[in-house]
Amino acid sequence: MNKETGHKRRISKIIKEDLNKKMVLLAGPRQCGKTTLAKNLLEKTTGEYYNWDRNSHRKSILKDDLNHQVKLWVFDEIHKYKSWRNWLKGNFDVYGKEKQILVTGSAKLDLYHRAGDSLQGRYYLHRLHPFTLGELSKSANPELESIPLIKNTAKPCDNKFLLDLLKLGGFPEPLFSSSEKEARRWRNSYGSRLIREDIRDLEQINNIDKMELLYEHLPETIGSTLSINSLREDLEVNHQTVKRWLEIFEKNYICFRIPPLAGNLIKAVKKEQKLYFWDWSINQNNEAKAFENLIALHLLRLCHWSLDVLGEKLELRYFRDTVHHEVDFILLKDKKPWIAIEVKLSESELDPNLKYLLERTHIPYAFQLHLHGNSYRRVGEINQSKITIMPAADFLINLP
Repeated sequence: MNKETGHKRRISKIIKEDLNKKMVLLAGPRQCGKTTLAKNLLEKTTGEYYNWDRNSHRKSILKDDLNHQVKLWVFDEIHKYKSWRNWLKGNFDVYGKEKQILVTGSAKLDLYHRAGDSLQGRYYLHRLHPFTLGELSKSANPELESIPLIKNTAKPCDNKFLLDLLKLGGFPEPLFSSSEKEARRWRNSYGSRLIREDIRDLEQINNIDKMELLYEHLPETIGSTLSINSLREDLEVNHQTVKRWLEIFEKNYICFRIPPLAGNLIKAVKKEQKLYFWDWSINQNNEAKAFENLIALHLLRLCHWSLDVLGEKLELRYFRDTVHHEVDFILLKDKKPWIAIEVKLSESELDPNLKYLLERTHIPYAFQLHLHGNSYRRVGEINQSKITIMPAADFLINLP
């Protein structure tokens, strides 16, 4: 892997354009590259960077002692300031026509703003993900329309590239270290720093130690339906506490949950969710879980890109019915199933569960992706669904 500085984040150009229209909120996991992206933008214009975690910067914010000689203001981690919503609203209303304002944070800024005065109408929200295979590749095609025509849109991708990404993760520091040892060292302290620094600053947590135990236990649930009751019993805390901690993890970009696909014809489960991490490499002892998690995050990135950049809503689901037929992922477009995706480690024939779902629900496109192997073939249509079995790398390289 090349150094991070050699990879321009694909979202940078979009943010630069949006800053001329409104304030931009850039959210995403801790250490995924938000500050680097912001400072790269600062290098191309006159600007000032303010980080709430630095005493001198915090004093400047509290005293409204900002540099008015520059064009761009960047406020990093300002959501830790109790009155940040009103403060931003006031500054944007006064200076919004003459200043560009970029706000970055390692929490879901759109959720944290809802509890107070709304910034609605004053900002665009963008979410920065860890690096994806498509973003790292110069041959990738970021247009959503390319997905159904995936065979014709990109050259085959070297599978070693995907295997490295799977082992190292998509976060810049471990990824560009090109070292599994350094990636492990980074990962060993990442969760603890998130909980004991970021979450501690935002939430009232009475039992940090047990919250860390929950964090350590959750990777075991990847790929399975999530049982809060089971977690509650393991941790010896009540149901509401586990539920709240999971919501806090989600708000701080530690993990995310995927609901099931609903439908009367398929007798699908309605409430059981599946959980994945923003750092897919957290589960290094189980290649299948890590690979499924990697696919999940790439698809979530697709959904976020579609909404944040194109204004089109895609939804990520999975399928599981009452007799345990299961398909890993379903993308909804206009609230209707659009693409079904089944994930395999090795090449195989069409999965019976995917076939079962396609026979009962019209889904225009279906892909069965494998990590190991070069097989690429079209399968005869089922219920007018175009079905492709292919290497995962050749699919992922087409995503934004």
